[in-house]
Amino acid sequence: MKTILIDDEPLAIGRLKRLLAKYEDFEVIDEAKNGQDGFEKVTFHQPDVIFLDIEMPVLSGFEMLSRLEFMPYVVFATAYDQYAIRAFEENSIDYLLKPIEAERLEKTIEKLRKLKSTANNSSMNLSLLKLIEQFKPKKEIHSISVKYGEKILFIPLNEISFFEAEDKYVFLNTNDGKQYLTNYTIASLEEKLPENFVRVSRSSIINSLLIKELQKHFNGKYLVIMQDTRASKIETGSTYSDNLKKLMEI
Repeated sequence: MKTILIDDEPLAIGRLKRLLAKYEDFEVIDEAKNGQDGFEKVTFHQPDVIFLDIEMPVLSGFEMLSRLEFMPYVVFATAYDQYAIRAFEENSIDYLLKPIEAERLEKTIEKLRKLKSTANNSSMNLSLLKLIEQFKPKKEIHSISVKYGEKILFIPLNEISFFEAEDKYVFLNTNDGKQYLTNYTIASLEEKLPENFVRVSRSSIINSLLIKELQKHFNGKYLVIMQDTRASKIETGSTYSDNLKKLMEI
């Protein structure tokens, strides 16, 4: 299998190259020192597999992958934390945690051999695209636009207490008790908003920085009391309580 190693650490590339040398069916045809260099060499050589670092100058590993038209098998060689590693596992993408151990590489090689024998990496590519999307940084926003009569208002995020869906409509509620109709769905807001906005039920997203208190409720649920002038009470959904507990470390 034609192989390219992409990493900005020469020692990491050297170690991986030595470990791969024992496998006669793997040939390291080139090396790259950053994402841009890697993009150019993968496009030119179209290798069977790449071993890819994530945190690199010029282009990160994810940025490089998002630009490729030809997609080889990808093995991440990473120092990422356990949360990221779980994401790799869930998306069926293999990874090697630095410093790479020979025994762990052996398992990766066997997996690659099996994938090669199937001659079909379409499902792996779909998983890879999902992983790239998951780690793509969110665009930073500072306000939400709403219609108010003939005007369009921009409500700063730090003034928003919570969002709540009623039937087909989603309302923005401010800390001073005002309410505005938005053009967003709860799902789109969950993707758009920064991390301090937490979805706590199918119909509600709250600003965790404006929580006044939590009260235990039935069946493992909570009542969230907000700091707004109405002291709004929002009930968490049973499938979303973990979001709140993780955020508040309870």
